[in-house]
Amino acid sequence: MFDRSQFGAEGGYAVRIMDLSGGNGADPVEVIRGFGTLEHANAFARRYVRDSIERCRTSGMAPEEVLAAWFAFGEDAEVMGGAEHAWHSAAELNDFVARPALDPEDRSWRALDPRRDEDAAEEEE
Repeated sequence: MFDRSQFGAEGGYAVRIMDLSGGNGADPVEVIRGFGTLEHANAFARRYVRDSIERCRTSGMAPEEVLAAWFAFGEDAEVMGGAEHAWHSAAELNDFVARPALDPEDRSWRALDPRRDEDAAEEEE
């Protein structure tokens, strides 16, 4: 059963973007804050990773090659604050590398970026 008390936690949820190439060591490239619900943070992280995998894919690559390229050059996303209900790339990684994203919405993490809302609010002021 899903624990609804995790929605709207004080301060919201955050997503850590991790550089898999090791260029940043164990530190995140950035931490994106402002997700009001766990569902929002999970959807953002899922789309971010899906997009990262697709940017590593070239025509004709076997799934193992896509996976190797992602681990060498890609970025992972970790949801912070969702405990066992947080989305993890490991849950869908094999499917993502085996099946290219055909629907652009699968990769549209920018549409879910909470910083986009902040930018729009600043423009209105």
